[in-house]
Amino acid sequence: MWKALALVTAVALPLPAMAAGNMACSQRDDVLHQLGDKYKEAPSAVGLANNGGLIEVLTSDNGATWTIIVSMPNGTSCLLAAGENWQPVEHVAQGPAI
Repeated sequence: MWKALALVTAVALPLPAMAAGNMACSQRDDVLHQLGDKYKEAPSAVGLANNGGLIEVLTSDNGATWTIIVSMPNGTSCLLAAGENWQPVEHVAQGPAI
């Protein structure tokens, strides 16, 4: 838990805070650049949120670190969560019970 908090703090402090409360936000290109340089993270999954935001999961190659950001259409990205020991799981669709 403390390592994840330290990681969020380390990632968030260099990013200029914008009008999103306590969330660390900056331009998407800046966020991706910082996470790539500092933690060797790159996008590994994406999804479109109901509010038009793009939810992105960034992970390091070995899964040592991960970050979840939301990127809005205006180009602003905000950190939602970060941590360690990312473990991908196999996606198995659950069909209707017959």
